[in-house]
Amino acid sequence: MEKRYNESKKVIIITITLNVILTILKIASGVIGKSSSIIADGLHSASDIITSIAVFIGSKISKKPKDAKHQYGHERSETIVSFILSSMLIIVALGIGMKGVMILFNPSKIETPTKLPLIMAVISIFIKEYQYRITIKAAKKINSEALKADAWHHRSDALSSIAAFIGIGGAIIGFKILDPLASIVVALFVSKVGVDILLKSANELMDLSIGKEYEDKIISIAKNTQGVEDILDLRTRKYGSMAYVDLVICVDKNLTVYKGHDIASNLEDIILKNMDFIKGITVHVEPY
Repeated sequence: MEKRYNESKKVIIITITLNVILTILKIASGVIGKSSSIIADGLHSASDIITSIAVFIGSKISKKPKDAKHQYGHERSETIVSFILSSMLIIVALGIGMKGVMILFNPSKIETPTKLPLIMAVISIFIKEYQYRITIKAAKKINSEALKADAWHHRSDALSSIAAFIGIGGAIIGFKILDPLASIVVALFVSKVGVDILLKSANELMDLSIGKEYEDKIISIAKNTQGVEDILDLRTRKYGSMAYVDLVICVDKNLTVYKGHDIASNLEDIILKNMDFIKGITVHVEPY
């Protein structure tokens, strides 16, 4: 757990530092360069700072060992953080979208932006894509859903910067309405990612299974384990970055209790060795 925490901490510190710089530069360039879309993009980057801190807190809590009140550990804190993160994304999207719509209904207030926010949008695209890549790499390495959610937040920011670039560029060449339109497009990008993460987190909080691919692997391992005659039932549930498994197998009815227990223990060891994200497994034995 300490290794997972350190890996997460390293990436989050990098992304928070970059996001603080981006937020200041985007909002400043938007105010000076008269661009509503780059200001909206700056607010998006500001939300990245908050969510990255939330992921860091979730990662820190999840590494705590089990205790009397939390006998399965604290990994589900990552799922809760992902749920909060996605809710924040949706709120940010609504705010950005509403502001863009309000500007569209007041075309007289639309100003032609300068080249400064255009340059800032290009810089943001490259930095946010870099953040996405290092974060998703770390998320896959430690199997962290919260970190994956944070990575997609960075990717959505890169996409919103592209939209801002198009809107600002169009406004500069004479189509002023494209700048507030771009801020609405930014809102759509952000809300789509937010809804996807929200649904996934909600499913995990309701004990989502680990999926057919991994369940088939468990069944395959069980069928190829000496002494296992049949499989009666398999239930799995995600628990943050980890998972729990309940498996019912059949063994020869003439075996002793000791021998049946030995087969079950051996199967548990094999599954845990081959699937390191499984935190706990219970194998129940029935007579064949």
